[in-house]
Amino acid sequence: MRRDDLWLADIVDSAGAIEAYTAGLTLEAFLTSDMVRDAVLMRLVGIGEACAAVSADVKERHPEVPWQKVKDFRNLAVHAYFSVDWPVVWGLASRRVPELAEQVARILDEE
Repeated sequence: MRRDDLWLADIVDSAGAIEAYTAGLTLEAFLTSDMVRDAVLMRLVGIGEACAAVSADVKERHPEVPWQKVKDFRNLAVHAYFSVDWPVVWGLASRRVPELAEQVARILDEE
């Protein structure tokens, strides 16, 4: 079984990639770039997979992280790809992912 610190590092790494992919973009630019949208969504799916794989012990010690919501978004993105609401993805990428990355980085420092 893979260690929690590796899953947590994956979350931080994917968040950094999302930040790089979207640097300097507006919502309008994001919406017109299939490549950026697909890359961001793929990284969000990976973050959801990692959140699902983190042990229950870590999740219990860190309830401030929205583990289930991230996993739920991953399930929506994978199973209902053609109904993805791209402005919602933009909001996640530009606001929520940086917050998640900070929370998870703190966990990595503490654990």
